[in-house]
Amino acid sequence: MHCPPARNSKRRAANLNRVMQVTKQLALFLDNRPGTLARVCEALAKAKINIYAISTSDTIDHSVVRMVVSDPARALTLFEAHNALVVEDDVLMVEGDNKPGSLARICDRLAEAAVNIEYAYCATSPSSRKGLLVLRVSNPAKAMKALNG
Repeated sequence: MHCPPARNSKRRAANLNRVMQVTKQLALFLDNRPGTLARVCEALAKAKINIYAISTSDTIDHSVVRMVVSDPARALTLFEAHNALVVEDDVLMVEGDNKPGSLARICDRLAEAAVNIEYAYCATSPSSRKGLLVLRVSNPAKAMKALNG
């Protein structure tokens, strides 16, 4: 996904009022059947590993579950011990204001820095003041620099 720069790109806020970090995301390739995700979540809970963000997408025969967890190294070991196919990636985790235009400003900054957004997922309660955004970008270090500028 590529967000073109906003028309008013020169009017950038010096502080976009967010906390961010580069972190590990685990992508699991699972059977697309009832109970599979429940077993994954139960295994993480039993290991006392918290899920900060999760996204699923499906195909005919399998599901891709992307997640950011409290202990990615232990989660990776846990999944591999159960013979699950797991891919580890660096993603940008951004906590920001839950206000109109917040995502537009992030996309604008990344576009200006020529950083491509490969995919993103987020969620926030309508009454929450903050939201959590996970971005897989073409260059996490460059993205951090652009968003901190």
